[in-house]
Amino acid sequence: MQPSDAALRDADLAALVQDGRLHAAFEGIMARYESKVFHLCMALLRDTHAAEDVAQESLLRIWRALPSYNSATAALSTWIYAITRNRCLTELARRPPSTTTCDDVDGDATDEHHAAAPSTADARALGVLRGLVELLPVALRTSLTLYYFEERSVEEVASMLGIPQGTVKTHLHRARTALHQKLQDRGLAHADLWL
Repeated sequence: MQPSDAALRDADLAALVQDGRLHAAFEGIMARYESKVFHLCMALLRDTHAAEDVAQESLLRIWRALPSYNSATAALSTWIYAITRNRCLTELARRPPSTTTCDDVDGDATDEHHAAAPSTADARALGVLRGLVELLPVALRTSLTLYYFEERSVEEVASMLGIPQGTVKTHLHRARTALHQKLQDRGLAHADLWL
């Protein structure tokens, strides 16, 4: 079986783990994945303080579990993202459910933008867009945030979220469709507002 691109990318770190050089492997993991772990936490949790805490907890769990990592089971990045994702999901399960919907976005700001010409779009219009992104279902929002705002590839998003690439593409399509519809409902769907 051909190794995945992710496995090839981290072959040096996996070799260090296999050789029992755990400190060196973890230093490499920190250098390569610390910011990615934090960004995944931010995309899922949408709270800087919580993301920092969960990222630290995730890295600690990675360190503790490093001796049991098996490169034949999963690429190192997939394993790291699975630990981080599971930690985030645990954190999300502790939170009370959100009752906010896309219709709860501030209508006053929307009305101002509806009357404005496309050439006068400003930061408030982007604020409306960000608000709508925040109100997407978690799966759609997370894929969209990682792909567009974190500039991750479809392959990376799939690896980070532990889902097939086709599912990421479906999430991106549904997220764009939902955002476009909500923008259209508010008279903000004109492309000149966002380009």
